[in-house]
Amino acid sequence: MTTSSVKYLGNLRTEATHTASNNKIITDAPIDNHGKGEAFSPSDLLATSLANCMLTVMGIKANSDTMTPITGAYAEVTKIMYSEPRRVGEIHIKLTFPKNNFSEKEKKIYENTAHTCPVGKSLHPDLKQVIEFVW
Repeated sequence: MTTSSVKYLGNLRTEATHTASNNKIITDAPIDNHGKGEAFSPSDLLATSLANCMLTVMGIKANSDTMTPITGAYAEVTKIMYSEPRRVGEIHIKLTFPKNNFSEKEKKIYENTAHTCPVGKSLHPDLKQVIEFVW
């Protein structure tokens, strides 16, 4: 089964449809690359997917063990573009957790889980991932 389908709508805009749920995502080219910047750009989605993945796998870890929950945790994502070739060169993610009195052991487990998420492991090693944890 396909994961998604993507349609080019013109004017540097696409619409992606998730096959299983029929949810849709619109993308626009960024302002610095001939676009309007009215929606996530494809490279914004790449950077944001890393944060989504980290929070998801930490949530799985929280649900599968007797660990302090991370409900309410959030991520701030900064994408840094490089040129020649134009590409995402760095992704900075600041993960902020609720004040739930996490033990030092839990912090280490959650941090290791975030650093080993499937999206992060799928990105090229030249792409710099800068992750900050705020407990």
